[in-house]
Amino acid sequence: MATTRTEIPGPAGLPLLGSMFDLKDDTLGTFLRSQREHGDVVRITAGPPGIRATVYCVFSAEGAQQVLAGEAANFRKENNFYEEIRESFGNGLLTAQDEDYLRQRRLVQPLFTRKRVDGYAEAVAAEVARVLTGWQDADDATVDVLDEMTELALRAVARILFGTDVDAAVEIVERCFPVINDYVQRRGYSPLSTPREWPTPGNRKAAAAHRELYAVCDRIIAERRASGRTGAQDLLSLLAEAESAEDRSFDADELREQVLIFLLAGHETTATSLGFALHLLALHPEQRKRAHEEVDRVLAGRTPTAADLDALPYLTQVLKEAMRLFPAAPAIGRRAVAATEIGGHTIPAGADVIVAPWVTHRHPDYWPDADRFDPDRFTPEAEAERPRYAWFPFGGGPRACIGQHFSMLESVIALAMVLQAYDFEAIDTEVPLSTGITLQALGTARVRLHARTA
Repeated sequence: MATTRTEIPGPAGLPLLGSMFDLKDDTLGTFLRSQREHGDVVRITAGPPGIRATVYCVFSAEGAQQVLAGEAANFRKENNFYEEIRESFGNGLLTAQDEDYLRQRRLVQPLFTRKRVDGYAEAVAAEVARVLTGWQDADDATVDVLDEMTELALRAVARILFGTDVDAAVEIVERCFPVINDYVQRRGYSPLSTPREWPTPGNRKAAAAHRELYAVCDRIIAERRASGRTGAQDLLSLLAEAESAEDRSFDADELREQVLIFLLAGHETTATSLGFALHLLALHPEQRKRAHEEVDRVLAGRTPTAADLDALPYLTQVLKEAMRLFPAAPAIGRRAVAATEIGGHTIPAGADVIVAPWVTHRHPDYWPDADRFDPDRFTPEAEAERPRYAWFPFGGGPRACIGQHFSMLESVIALAMVLQAYDFEAIDTEVPLSTGITLQALGTARVRLHARTA
């Protein structure tokens, strides 16, 4: 029987500050180097004595599965980062726990069945067509695919949430979300934060963004309920009508919290996957040619529908490989309730634990030549040979993303329609990155468009 090693290795960092500056300057690179130099369970400390933070990183597929699925009850969303998300976006499905989470999940789950989600394909296609029409007038036939896919994903999820009230919400969300995201990131990673009620410039700016965002959601919800209409198929109407004898229904505050979480999780993650899929195809003409050929063969010029997803396997592989290299949630945090053995090491009770798709998706045990873009890693045969949690862009276990089928539906339809209309080549070859609530691009991913003829 193996003996547990209680001394967990990790980077030494600076004598008084540990890895504080490394994490601040390059969080993802620090995690990656830590795995290469110290193994699959790593202890990282940061900050001066007295307010020093310690985090335990778990990088193996088996460890990720243990944290997210096998022993999920022992690893809770109770760290500072989730508390900041909770304070900013409410206690919706992303942040709720225990019976509160189970109740919300039971009410929401019927709205995310495959049949229900497939019904949104037409709305997604209409928003993609709107984007492509705008590209006809792009200056120098150049667009930033990350920006463009962010707007597309936001409009698509807003249209599905609010129906005809898209424009009212999108302009405010585009303005307010970056403010709140930055606020959550700074407070979530800081060992010391001022109370939110203190009138600091940062607090006042975030509070104003909160008020504006809450107000537009509350107004749309109130108008929808006042209209008395039933049977509408937008997600807000379905959420408002969701009810059971056991779980009751959502009140107005709960509805707003679900809407805000769906806006957050439903657009930033899909935008990241789509934007980087286009960026990677722009850099790799051979794979782009294969994608064009599949789209032309299967669709023959018509608009894709939900029924076409299974007939576009290479596009799905492209998206999965983009999510491997650029996972929208590059690091996922939990807090251990009890001491737990992972990979031969003991994680102490109360410890902050991170599993990192950014690192596991590049782990040499699962991904040879890991930095190379290769959609053929995701053929059914190749997937069957890897551990289940070698790839987990949607999280996993009982807290896996409820919207992952919608994300894939939207992404395949959008990618197919872009490829129908355009060939393109990369202008920007490298995109600097940072971490926030999701993966953040610090630069552009511009491509030059070439309209395709029918």
